[in-house]
Amino acid sequence: MSPSDVNPAQGVYGISVAADLVGMDPQSLRLYERRGLLEPARTDGGTRRYSSDDLARLQRIGHLLAAGLNLAGIAKVLELETENARLRAALNLTQATDMEPPPRSTRPRTTD
Repeated sequence: MSPSDVNPAQGVYGISVAADLVGMDPQSLRLYERRGLLEPARTDGGTRRYSSDDLARLQRIGHLLAAGLNLAGIAKVLELETENARLRAALNLTQATDMEPPPRSTRPRTTD
């Protein structure tokens, strides 16, 4: 199995590895979870497991912190970005459906 075969939403990194990968400390990751900014997967024993998607979200949080936003502002930005992505996906689906040719009629044509 290669790294590209791993589902980006599957939790595979422990908290210390995830913190190292994004350049944050584990306490910050716990804080962001408490504030609802991310929700890592948990093992049966309760250990946090961070996915590639979680790491990308943590990097986004870091960029927003560096831009001067507080955690409440970051929560709102992330919420709006998620909603925007959902709406874009729905629009793309609608546009793709509108571009499909109409189904062909299977009735024979008659001339008058």
